[in-house]
Amino acid sequence: MRTTLIGLSVGVIGTGMGGLISFVLNKPSKKFLSGIIGLSSGLMLAVVSFELLPQAYMISGVEGVTIGLGVGAIMASFLDVFISNLRYVRGRSGKNYIKTGILLGVGIALHNFPEGLAIGSGISAEASMGFGLAIVIALHNMPEGIAMVTPMRVGGYSKWKAFLLTLLAGAPMGLGAYLGAIIGKISYNLIGLCLAFAGGTMLYITIGELIPKSKELDDGKISTIFAMFGFMLGVLISKTF
Repeated sequence: MRTTLIGLSVGVIGTGMGGLISFVLNKPSKKFLSGIIGLSSGLMLAVVSFELLPQAYMISGVEGVTIGLGVGAIMASFLDVFISNLRYVRGRSGKNYIKTGILLGVGIALHNFPEGLAIGSGISAEASMGFGLAIVIALHNMPEGIAMVTPMRVGGYSKWKAFLLTLLAGAPMGLGAYLGAIIGKISYNLIGLCLAFAGGTMLYITIGELIPKSKELDDGKISTIFAMFGFMLGVLISKTF
């Protein structure tokens, strides 16, 4: 129970801290939104490139990473079509941005589950290692909350609704921590495959949704500049903590 609560708290607080930007977005200009979404895309690319995939490679090797990436991207494409055809989404003026936000939420939730496995496994092996990993993961989840909440706000979601959905995206980490605490080291290969799978979904969403949406809002260079800045910031976060 303690391990489950730690995982749940880490997931919810991590993405929720990033989701707090929802309360700052009061009728922003398209150029500003283009920059924020560009920043989010850079952060997401850095998280996948320097956090998810290296961990997955160390655990499952090249084959596991390749399979996980491919399956994750295929699932994200099916989710893309499914969410686009939902009546709730089709009926809204900002449907494209809402779809992007929902897809990101699903990708983040999938990402949080194996990270929860890592926390649970770490605590079961050595408490201090598990707690240290939990703090690092909470910090790393902040950019994901920013990436998720921004397109939702552009699509017309209220501040509180967008923020609460970022909290919900962090919840699967609690389930992952629970299972990780039960199966311990046996889950190690599963963690690697799950991380690569989550990386595939997030790459699909970033390349197919976030980057095009940032260009759609403003056809200048602001989104590219902020994407580069976000990527550098993501590398700094991944390698510093």
